[in-house]
This record gives sequence, C-alpha cells and structure tokens, in this order.
Amino acid sequence: MNNLKLEVENEVAVLTISRPAALNALNSETLTELNTVLSEIEARDDVKVVILTGGPDKKDNPYKSFVAGADISEMVNFTAAEARAFGMRAAEPFFKLMNMRQVTIAAVNGFALGGGCEIAMACDIRIAADNASFAQPECGLGIIPGFGGTQRLARLVGMGRAKEMIFTCDNVNAEEAYRIGLVNKVVPKEELMDTAKKMAAKIASKASYAVSIAKAAINNGYDMDIKNAVEMEANLFGVTCSTHDKKEGMTAFLEKRAADLTDF
Repeated sequence: MNNLKLEVENEVAVLTISRPAALNALNSETLTELNTVLSEIEARDDVKVVILTGGPDKKDNPYKSFVAGADISEMVNFTAAEARAFGMRAAEPFFKLMNMRQVTIAAVNGFALGGGCEIAMACDIRIAADNASFAQPECGLGIIPGFGGTQRLARLVGMGRAKEMIFTCDNVNAEEAYRIGLVNKVVPKEELMDTAKKMAAKIASKASYAVSIAKAAINNGYDMDIKNAVEMEANLFGVTCSTHDKKEGMTAFLEKRAADLTDF
C-alpha cells in the first residue's frame, strides 16, 4: 500500500491514511487501497475493531489533517461520467466501513473536510481531537458532496443543520460538531489515539458476534418502519440466543465470574 498503513494489536486494527504531501486527500489510488484492505480486515477473526485515522503531514505534525477532502488535482478535469465513477469508487469502501462486521471508529485529528467528513461519517463512531474541524465545502467549488455527504450528514445531524453546512460551506469546530451530534466525543488532541484505543478495547472485550449483529440491526432497521424493524430485531435476538456466547455470558453472570466470550 502506498497511501495506507495498517497495524494490528490486541484485536484492534489502526488504519492510517498517509499522503503527507496532500494532507491525506483521497485520490483514486487511496480509495482502491482502502477498499482492498477493508476486505482483508473483514475476513480476519483476529480484528474486532478498526480505528481509522490520518497520518502526520510532511512536517511531521500528527494533528494537522485527518483527511483534507478528495484530491482536487485529480478532479479538476473530470467529465460528468468520470466524476460519477469517482463517487462510486468511494462508495464501495465507505459502505464497507459502515457495514463490515467489525466496529469502525474514526479518530479525527485536524481537518476533516469534504471527503474527510464523509469518510468519518461512514464509520460507526467518531472521536474528535479538540483541534478537529469539519466541513462540506463542495458548493464553493461548483460541485456537491459526492461521497455520501448529502445523505449521511442529514441522517446524523438532521436536515436543517446538514443543509446549512452544505449550502454555506462553513467549517464546524470540534465542540460544535459534538453539540449537533456529528461526533460522539471530543478529547485533547494528545489523548485522541489513547481514547480511541481504550474505546476499541472495551468494545472488543464484549461478545463480538453479538456486537456485529447489533450493528447490522441498527443499520438495517434505521430506514424501516418501526413494526418491521422490531420484528427484524426479534429475529436477530433469536439468532444470538443460539450461540456459545449467550450461554457463556448468562452463565457467567449468574455465577458472578468473568465470561469467556469467543464467538465472532
């Protein structure tokens, strides 16, 4: 991989986007690499949580940029067909972040602009450094968000706030992002990765198969009517009750001991 770095330790993968000269902007090569590595991670039983973050810039500042957007130097001469293809190239790995059985956490350091905001929104959970900033600046460039921004942002923060961010192209700082529900947590920038890793370890210690089923239930039920969504949940609840972890988890609870949870 030319633009990504992957480290796996204690069932947690840290996937770092690293294009220091471009503030980690997403180009076609990076999106292709991301799609490949996420497929490989999803097949691994030794990875329960994925932390996605941005690498340091060319001056080795680790807090400057998460992902500073899609690569405008690649996009500037796109035809309509090429732009559509670029958007669909991003859709595949972004949906993997959203739907893979592992939990995905965006650890957002610095700029999360355009495609950076969009890739963070594709993750299950977002933790922001206190210097993080979020924006969808595309309308100022004569385009619209093309990596899911018009859809995921409205689902996260509501239609009114999403329209304001997209129409004005205004930057939103970390505290405002937390206030409107765009991020789950804001921490001092020096504590970002430790916080993400602690959360990842806590999630990985739970029944991983049950967590993956809960993730699928939340994702699939979100746009259903409540009656069908609750029925789907009941069906999946039944599935989890046929597992080793259900028997072990409940037995351990009754016996007042730590559970040995192994399913995934």
